[in-house]
Amino acid sequence: MGLVLFFDGECGFCSKSVRRVYALDKEGAVDFAPLQGELAREMGLAKFADKKGGTMVMLRESDGEKFYKGDAWIVLGKALGGVWALLARIFGMFPKAVRDWGYDLVAKNRYLIAGKNDSCGLPDAGLRQRMRG
Repeated sequence: MGLVLFFDGECGFCSKSVRRVYALDKEGAVDFAPLQGELAREMGLAKFADKKGGTMVMLRESDGEKFYKGDAWIVLGKALGGVWALLARIFGMFPKAVRDWGYDLVAKNRYLIAGKNDSCGLPDAGLRQRMRG
């Protein structure tokens, strides 16, 4: 399937979430890239690291389609499979405006929830292999 999850690399909540996704992704369906990185800059995605409420972006490499906010959660859940795919289907039943409102609520408070990283903790070797610039 080839998905890349772009995340705010300065956000403790986001970095912890990436580690959780990595641990849950037994099939290796998702790679990761910080929104502050070169790949995000090249793709015009760096703007989504906004401190006032950043946005996770999922990129499907097969066709270049990008998914944002609540839609990105759905794509991620389906990629993880199992109970996460079921939760993604349920979440997908809500109107887009409601899904995005929930996403925005978490995004606006992410630094309060987990703080800001001034430096990135070193990921283990397996996660490092799935990190992109």
